[in-house]
Amino acid sequence: MGEAISYTLKFWSRLIVYCNDGRLEIDNNGVENKIRHLAIGRKNWMFSVSQSGAKASANLYSLIETAKAIGLNEYDNLKWVFAKLPAAGTVENVEALLPWNLGKTGLVNWAHR
Repeated sequence: MGEAISYTLKFWSRLIVYCNDGRLEIDNNGVENKIRHLAIGRKNWMFSVSQSGAKASANLYSLIETAKAIGLNEYDNLKWVFAKLPAAGTVENVEALLPWNLGKTGLVNWAHR
């Protein structure tokens, strides 16, 4: 018990940092719940037998989860992105397709590039 108390006191300032900022959560359960399906399905993604395949998978999952987090329909978002991606000739056009750039302004701006 003494070791546990000593450990707690040693890291007390780090343990209570969330008390000073109401935006911070006491735990990361929300994030863990959002990525749980990725961990459960890990064995289903054996196609990622290379570093390139794993990177592609991670990019795709990031796009999907980001779209969900900001309230976009992930299927419609990906369908739109994959339709527009072949015509995105510049880095700026590709970046404009990222979920956080797809507000009405982002779609209008991209269409005029």
